[in-house]
Amino acid sequence: MAGHVVPHFHNSAGVPSIAIGARKFMCVGALPPYDHPHVFLDMGADDEIICPYCSTLYKFDAKLHGTDSTPPGCLYETPVAA
Repeated sequence: MAGHVVPHFHNSAGVPSIAIGARKFMCVGALPPYDHPHVFLDMGADDEIICPYCSTLYKFDAKLHGTDSTPPGCLYETPVAA
């Protein structure tokens, strides 16, 4: 089964900002069950955007791959059904 076409990121660590390698992505807030509605965010030509639900500041970093983040481990991957 393929993963997300649009990467999903979470901020379970509660950091004020996360650098990511994608300009279009979904923010899920914290990991389930503490997530917020999964919201699509598009930076457009800007280099940063704030999630309207959790106020995480996402910053685009061209040195990162589309699913990488700083701090590491912020990519949310849907659990595979057993």
